[in-house]
Amino acid sequence: MQIGIFAKTFAGTDAATVLSATRGAGYDTTQFNLACVGLPSMPETVGDDVIAAIAEAARATGVSIAALSGTYNMAHPEKRVRDDGLARLGTVIETAARLAIPLVTLCTGSRNAADQWAHHPDNQAPEAWADMAAEMERALALAEAHGVDLGIEPEQANVVTSAEDAVRLIGEMGSSRLKIVLDPANLFEEASPQEARAIVADSLDRAAPFLAMAHAKDRHADGRFTTAGTGVVDFPDFIARLKAAGFAGPVVTHGLSAAEAPGVARFLRSLL
Repeated sequence: MQIGIFAKTFAGTDAATVLSATRGAGYDTTQFNLACVGLPSMPETVGDDVIAAIAEAARATGVSIAALSGTYNMAHPEKRVRDDGLARLGTVIETAARLAIPLVTLCTGSRNAADQWAHHPDNQAPEAWADMAAEMERALALAEAHGVDLGIEPEQANVVTSAEDAVRLIGEMGSSRLKIVLDPANLFEEASPQEARAIVADSLDRAAPFLAMAHAKDRHADGRFTTAGTGVVDFPDFIARLKAAGFAGPVVTHGLSAAEAPGVARFLRSLL
């Protein structure tokens, strides 16, 4: 396994600055975001000069790019918004392919038109699933054409809320290009340490055959997110279960400040 971090944790709008900070904080790999090169996260175009600069920064720093963020609201109630998001996702997928980044991460979305990460009561309606699944089919066609995998992450505020949902979607899509990104802190809202351990263990058992990346974020018992190792998620157990499942990919932390990043790197590395 490789220890990684969201590139957006660090200030800067050029790849060399951001990836140098990533290496300096003790990380081997990153989940990159095009905002780190001064573009929108989901741009209409990415210039050749930008792609060359990212590639050179990765080479010079020795920080690999495990994934590229391609999140848009795949369940937005308005089709025109979904269509625009898909077009921009095409740009991100093409960029990932040109940089040999193996994974583009997605958001399965929310019926909340203002915030793709916010809950909406219609998220569990069949119509929301149908709209999201139609988007996923189109996204997978782009991914397959470029040889890139797509990663879906179960989130309590999204249409796909659990590992069970994610495996169901993979079954419906029938594509080996669709993978799972598993963040233990996103698998529940409020839980005791014992409850959280059981939920995470069951989710990992279900997700293991499709797992492309693990995230490392934590949660307090009352639902507030916190830095890995300071909440109810049993990270020693989580990492041990990843090892037992044969997972050898990236473990990527986020939801922390740049100042906290070196300590979390040491914590995660100690578990590996």
